[in-house]
Amino acid sequence: MRTTVNLEKEELTHLLTATHLKNKSKAVRIAIEEFLRKERLKKIDLLRGNFSFDKTILEARHNAR
Repeated sequence: MRTTVNLEKEELTHLLTATHLKNKSKAVRIAIEEFLRKERLKKIDLLRGNFSFDKTILEARHNAR
């Protein structure tokens, strides 16, 4: 899909340097993918501590046999 985006030249240069790429499209794609990955990790991190278990791991293993 094609989209026109206006980016600051300095920011784009920094992105190309950080990704070690010459292709602007690939660099922007990597930046978007990384942003989305970090957002998914934030959502997972918010779930941490919200789960509780009645049994310990050893009890669960013992009952599974």
